[in-house]
Amino acid sequence: MKREDQVAAHQTGHNSGVIHSGLYYKPGSYKAKNCIDGRRELVQFAKDHHIAHYICGKIVVATQTSELQHLNKVYNNGIANQVEGVENITAAQIREIEPFCTGIEGLWVPCTGIIDYADVSRKYVELINNQFTSSKVLTGHEVTGFEKSADYTTVVTPKGKFKGRYLVSCTGLQCDRIAKKEGVDPGMQIVGFRGDYYDLSEKGMNKVKNLIYPVPNPEFPFLGVHFTRMIHGGVECGPNAVFTFKREGYGKTDFNFTDTMEALTYKGTWKLFFKHWRFGLDEYKRAFSKRLFLNRLRYLIPSLKWTISSQAEQV
Repeated sequence: MKREDQVAAHQTGHNSGVIHSGLYYKPGSYKAKNCIDGRRELVQFAKDHHIAHYICGKIVVATQTSELQHLNKVYNNGIANQVEGVENITAAQIREIEPFCTGIEGLWVPCTGIIDYADVSRKYVELINNQFTSSKVLTGHEVTGFEKSADYTTVVTPKGKFKGRYLVSCTGLQCDRIAKKEGVDPGMQIVGFRGDYYDLSEKGMNKVKNLIYPVPNPEFPFLGVHFTRMIHGGVECGPNAVFTFKREGYGKTDFNFTDTMEALTYKGTWKLFFKHWRFGLDEYKRAFSKRLFLNRLRYLIPSLKWTISSQAEQV
């Protein structure tokens, strides 16, 4: 059951739609295993159910020598994780794959793809509702509490109560709050970060064939600003990563008092701020400055410029 009136209303429908390879995660970790196994299963699911997707591949590009050591670490992770086809490429090979991208060395990751996860979610709904007679996806059912019994748990919503012996919570940005309502201490708290994207204009899209990523900064827990071809057309560039004053706030000025107070009174928030304050300040500046955002994009594609409509494009 879902609080919203539709599936994929939040995290699932607000990402760049990349089918990640498993390149970045520590070998042997659950993240690595789940990403790689999940990628293969997702691609097969998309094939079986005719969901639009494309295994286009991506390049990870180093633009300065200081990035080469971590680029090599990412490559070794990919090899250890058995990511199919990952290989080192030269500056000339970068140009062959993405002619307008500038870098000194890179990685080619052919098994990375693109999809619309909202399309995947809608297919799940169709299958659950139509193929399993005792199953149903309920939207518009906000979970407000739980009632515990010896053999089952009752989920309480404004539209009724539902009993279940086993509960699986996939509640995204509200997962810590739902866990506490059910009587579980999650040992953590959600702190929201928003990513801003820009669309390339039709002229600018000619400079990006598929996916272009920078070498991630190992000191910062995000992948960096990149270029993503979208499955339904267009190219997105971004995201930055800025603290948001509302967990499900997608606008720059969105605010929720409870979300803000919970985040700012959580010691983990301040630990993150103090550790990464320089990076965080730079990210926040780019959130309100198109020019600074463009400068970051130019690390990978130097010829991009702004149009009057404030879309990043090539001239």
